[in-house]
Amino acid sequence: MATTEPTVPASGLPAAAPGKYLTFTLGDESYGITVLAVREIIRLCPITPVASMPAHVKGVINLRGKVIPVVDLRTRFGLPPRIDDDRTCVIVTELATATGGSRLHGVIVDRVDEVAAFVGADIEPTPDFGGAIDVRFITGMAKAADRVTALVDLASIAAAELPGATSESHPTR
Repeated sequence: MATTEPTVPASGLPAAAPGKYLTFTLGDESYGITVLAVREIIRLCPITPVASMPAHVKGVINLRGKVIPVVDLRTRFGLPPRIDDDRTCVIVTELATATGGSRLHGVIVDRVDEVAAFVGADIEPTPDFGGAIDVRFITGMAKAADRVTALVDLASIAAAELPGATSESHPTR
């Protein structure tokens, strides 16, 4: 009997589960996050910087009275900078907290592409890049007709931003 539950690879991180993913682009690369975490997609708006944050934490936005932290995934993944355009946007997600609640978290992407459904046969574990690439936030690779989409675990990215988080908190593969 086939299962739809994610497995846990040797890295200790959960593998991507089959399902629907919002796909987006950073540079020439395709990424996806589970649609269950997506609350809305908004145009890039003014971001208020917060002192002493890493370069990839751009600051916070006020979205209808809620203050939401915003991370630039391009910077977080070590991709070269680019000029924002009319397709640059913020994906607002709702992530579970360690206390059982949830919190909003925004990520800046170059553009949103589509919602794609991936079945188990489409998803493979993240390859071992020999330590040359930090893949601790990638839970799998989804194959589509003409491209491979890296499936991202936003909860791990958000947890890495918390005070006291270390690289040991999120091992590399």
